[in-house]
Amino acid sequence: MILPIVVYGDPVLRKKCVDIEKTHENLSQLIKDMYETMYHASGVGLAAPQIGKAIRLFVIDASPFAEIEEGEEPEFTEEEIKQMNGFKKTFINARILEETGDEWKFNEGCLSIPKIREDVLRKPTLTIEYVDENFNKHIETYNGIIARVIQHEYDHIEGVLFTDKINPFKRKLISGKLNDISKGKFRAEYRTKVFQPKR
Repeated sequence: MILPIVVYGDPVLRKKCVDIEKTHENLSQLIKDMYETMYHASGVGLAAPQIGKAIRLFVIDASPFAEIEEGEEPEFTEEEIKQMNGFKKTFINARILEETGDEWKFNEGCLSIPKIREDVLRKPTLTIEYVDENFNKHIETYNGIIARVIQHEYDHIEGVLFTDKINPFKRKLISGKLNDISKGKFRAEYRTKVFQPKR
């Protein structure tokens, strides 16, 4: 089922999310719905707060980054493209253990902040501990674009948005657009949900 994506301004996007148990209600269906929602919105990652749930769960499929249009210059190295192709994972109760290396810049966007993209600095390598959809535990190290996608989604379960990581001047420049998004004054090619404070 395709779920609406919560947009900027909803308090759930600012919550530090909680761990879940294997017995979490309808977990396998929720994960399926998250993948379906992400694909429908042409995203490469989706975190539970983006569908209104403050739990430590996010899904990633980096394959679209590996697709190159005919005649298009590849944005990534052959090794990176190989790494992204078929990279599809579910991260539950994740904790980043370490981030290392010199920060590098990449232009990021977010399904919860439609039509806004900005350069974000992140460290290139991370080690993460998580359980998968079968609650098997993993400790893995990633680098490059895969690490960045994980860092972006991980930020969501910590209540952090990519716009928090851009320089204050740029943030000021886009503050009007962010305000418009929070009021529903935007267009998106996928289902969205604008926060309505209770009267």
